[in-house]
Amino acid sequence: MAAEDAGCRLDVFLARQPEVSTRTRAKELIDTGRVQVGAARVRPGLYLDAGQQVVFETGPVLPHDVLAGDGTVPPEVKILYADAWLAAIDKPSGLASHPPQDRDFRGHTVASVARTLFGELPVIYGEDRPGIVHRLDRDTTGVMLIARSEDAFHSLRAQFKNRVAQKEYRCIAFGESRFNSDWIERAIRADPAHPDRMTVVQDGGRESSTYYEVVERFAGFTYFRCLPKTGRTHQIRVHMTSIGNSLVGDRVYRSRRAQHDELPAGAPDPGRQCLHALRLQIQHPHTLEPIDFEAPLPDDMQRLLTWLRENRPLPR
Repeated sequence: MAAEDAGCRLDVFLARQPEVSTRTRAKELIDTGRVQVGAARVRPGLYLDAGQQVVFETGPVLPHDVLAGDGTVPPEVKILYADAWLAAIDKPSGLASHPPQDRDFRGHTVASVARTLFGELPVIYGEDRPGIVHRLDRDTTGVMLIARSEDAFHSLRAQFKNRVAQKEYRCIAFGESRFNSDWIERAIRADPAHPDRMTVVQDGGRESSTYYEVVERFAGFTYFRCLPKTGRTHQIRVHMTSIGNSLVGDRVYRSRRAQHDELPAGAPDPGRQCLHALRLQIQHPHTLEPIDFEAPLPDDMQRLLTWLRENRPLPR
């Protein structure tokens, strides 16, 4: 090991070697016992000292099935529709669309559940996301499509990209809406201070457009219908926060006008952002006829709405 590598993490050092080239591959070698560092206990985060000898073997490593799950029973997923070309499911809260790419993952995802439910699916975007043509955030519920053939995959992806797909969401937000309806036209980009978050910006960013209208008003809360024209990451959560109506239960995005930390005493807490993909309309990839899918509002949001109607009605 060269002197300039002293103080380097073992996985980073291995990733710099042309025979390894990536930290994912480095971790595979370490996890399968193919790396030795003298008498030291080998682990990815081991910091190397000057003069230490690192010995590694780069024979074939059996691929890990990222969709194998973690041995627990997968969550129940309701099938709204299925034919030879596509399926529509009602995604529950707590289920990511596909495994994250930046870390090892052994849990259940929409991708793993879809493979179990529907068998072989197109893997055009990778073995870890069979049939996945669009995404919902982990804690967002509602309609999600699964492509069951390559032709259907390309058709559905094009419909989302070209804004042919029409999406309707429902959300419960803090604050009383200023308008009954309006368009939010604010560009979105990754937040430089928090790379895992998005933010609205005046300059740069990607064009983003959301129409919203009030479904029901309460004292201190509003129930919204949202129709996003574009499909940016976290779009509705970011846009609604930007107008002062952050979503109930959202741990990441909160209005700058008021930090909404807690629900009133006695209110049922959904424990997640109150966002639901209620309806989705597309052209069927085979028949080209319009087809609609709808997922009923989940129980946790229904309970909160019932509580708000009983405890936070606006005076007439």
